[in-house]
Order: sequence, then structure tokens, then C-alpha cells
Amino acid sequence: MAKIPVPGQPVRGSKSGVPVMALLDLLGRNWAMGIIWHLNGAPKNFRQLQAYCETVSPTTLNTRLKELRHSGLVIQTPKGYELTALGTELLTLLQPLGKWAKHWAKQFNDHV
Repeated sequence: MAKIPVPGQPVRGSKSGVPVMALLDLLGRNWAMGIIWHLNGAPKNFRQLQAYCETVSPTTLNTRLKELRHSGLVIQTPKGYELTALGTELLTLLQPLGKWAKHWAKQFNDHV
């Protein structure tokens, strides 16, 4: 398993571990963003997340959940996995990016 990105320590793209690079390293891992996206709203158990993420292997899902929990973005409760306050704040910041990506995709496809 790859080392969990930590601000202030070397990460992909940054020897100094600048916080934004540590975050981008974490979010750039397979299914990390998908898990955060699908935890919007109600808690989800492992099987529900696996169904939402379609092609994710159980090993990868388990690894990502561990990384996201370690990073303070996700917690495991008796109801399932859910975003922490910090994870919810991150999702709120990512939602405009998702909207922009749809706009970009349309512009891109119109010019290709």
C-alpha cells in the first residue's frame, strides 16, 4: 500500500508536502473522489459503496476508506461510512468543480 499523504511530508508532486499537493495526492488515488462524492447525504455501508463505485475491488475500496479515515475526511459509524465535517466541507468545495467539469466537457466536445 502506498503511504498515506500527509501535509508537510513528501508526496507525489511535492518534496515538501505542501498541503494542497498532499490533498491532491490523496484525492488523485483510484476511487478516493468517487467515495467522497457518494458519501454525500446518508451514511453508506461497504456494500453500498461498492455498488456505487461499480468497478472498485474490495481491496481498493478498503484501502481508500482507510486512507480517508486516517485523513479525517470519513468516519465509520454503526450506520456505515460518512463524511466528517471536514469531509463535508471538502465536498462542498468540490461541487462547483464538478459543475465546471460538465461545462468544460460540453465545450471540449463542441470543439472536437
